[in-house]
Amino acid sequence: MNAQDVLQKYWGYSHFRLNQEEIIQQVLENNDTLALLPTSGGKSICYQVPAIIKDGICLVISPLIALMKDQVRHLKSKGIKSVFINSNMYYSDLDTALTNCIYGGIKFLYLSPEKLQNELVLARIKKMNINLIAIDEAHCISDWGHNFRPSYRYISQIRSYFPDVSILALTATATSDVIKDIQSNLLFKKTNLIRASFNRNNLSYIVENTEKKRLRLLKLLNKIKSSVIIYVDTRKGTKDLTNFLIDNNYSATFYHAGLSFEERNKRYENWNKNQIRIMVATNAFGMGINKPDVRLVIHMSLPPTIEAYFQEAGRSGRDGKTAYSFLLVNNNDVKKQKELLNLRYPEITDIVDGYQNIANYLQIAVNDFPKDPIPFDIVDFCDRYNTSPLKVYHIIKCLEKEEKLRLSVQEYSPSKLKIILSKLELYKFQISNKFYDPLIKYLLRSYNNIFNHLVIINEEKIAIHFNSSIDDVKILLNKLNQLEVVKYQQKNNLNQLVFMQQRIDIGVMNLNKRKWEERKKYDISKLDAVCDYIKNNDVCRNQFLLNYFGEENQHLCGVCDVCIKAKSERN
Repeated sequence: MNAQDVLQKYWGYSHFRLNQEEIIQQVLENNDTLALLPTSGGKSICYQVPAIIKDGICLVISPLIALMKDQVRHLKSKGIKSVFINSNMYYSDLDTALTNCIYGGIKFLYLSPEKLQNELVLARIKKMNINLIAIDEAHCISDWGHNFRPSYRYISQIRSYFPDVSILALTATATSDVIKDIQSNLLFKKTNLIRASFNRNNLSYIVENTEKKRLRLLKLLNKIKSSVIIYVDTRKGTKDLTNFLIDNNYSATFYHAGLSFEERNKRYENWNKNQIRIMVATNAFGMGINKPDVRLVIHMSLPPTIEAYFQEAGRSGRDGKTAYSFLLVNNNDVKKQKELLNLRYPEITDIVDGYQNIANYLQIAVNDFPKDPIPFDIVDFCDRYNTSPLKVYHIIKCLEKEEKLRLSVQEYSPSKLKIILSKLELYKFQISNKFYDPLIKYLLRSYNNIFNHLVIINEEKIAIHFNSSIDDVKILLNKLNQLEVVKYQQKNNLNQLVFMQQRIDIGVMNLNKRKWEERKKYDISKLDAVCDYIKNNDVCRNQFLLNYFGEENQHLCGVCDVCIKAKSERN
């Protein structure tokens, strides 16, 4: 099959979007390629189509856990064998999944960049017939990207295992410096950039100075009756603003990374199905969001970078119809962002002390190197060490950049259980251990295939059935796990910390102060660009944004606040 045939067969489309076919052709010709496509530009098809055509398996590296899960689900629904590996898998299940990628006709293996540090994963990948290495959110590999992740630097080692396999790097936002950095760090054989236009003719960018943001917000919501996203800068702010909107008879909910996976998913689904009109969110809301009928995005606080603003604003008007992005600013916003920026760069002594306190809290001795992620209760930690979650979070982010430890993405995993004894062995156990017999019988009645693989269980339902407490049920299940009757994997909602190297003595801990000062200076320049954007009264907003990303555009959009003001002055 050719690319057009694959597109028609699996996606039902008769034509590619602009730039997709050109990117696919480069991949089929085995050329390293950097594809710069706007949000919702159809990036995934650019690697999925050629990977289906080629023999072998495509390695897809992405930091977006929920998006990877969703893509694997979609591919499987089309009959395309795909696997997603994550940190919650048992060793045996991980081993089985990776072995299937070698021998089982799997076409796509999705994983986070952190997984490339896992010895088993690397050993198995070396045995795979890799046909393409696709890297999503490729700007994360650049020191100067707006979301640098040190783990992305491990991707280049894959090239040494597969020197003849091409790389397709994809991103929605990258300046000229980041573009060079991506291709250099991924060891491109030659530079090869395909850039789609970031121009959004249907989107009106509007900046308004107002000391009465909430009053202006209500007027906008009354005027533009549609699905809405409102961005604020704190978790507390999402809840406060949602309560304000509900008190004013608006249908609203809030979203931030502190909510459980179940709660976030429920709120997203309610909003996505238009059961809730307004989503109030931090920047945790957005990756993989592709709701076409959002007509209005409102920023109630100043974004830290143009890149972040452009991506968030661009979630309005995905269907190509008229849409609006409002940025409401007041006299305190710049000062507040500068304070937040300073928080992102703690003193070196605070970083060192934070590292020692975290290691002591988790009971990790000097020179120990935990291989598995460790649940980390940040609230309890802050209570014990009399500090704030925000300060701890930024200390951990600094330690991640120094490749000491990192905070794992909060990834919800429901409780799972598998009976690992044979049916005969289990029967003998029940005879000799009458205490566990009622629970085992309930499990056998309630869950199919419990002998074959891990099945999702619900401790609350089990507790209700036995008129017991959830804690008592968990104690019994853990006891059965210790007795090697079952494999019991308890659900996990806590953040996890991953040590990226053995714990070191703080006496020999060297942090590069000059590098931190350079990075802070760079981030200040990013914030300065945002300040220039909001102070600008002369240049078309669309032109300003396109010029920032290195795209020349001589045409005025005619619909931003600057263009509208210029029209009214001429008339």
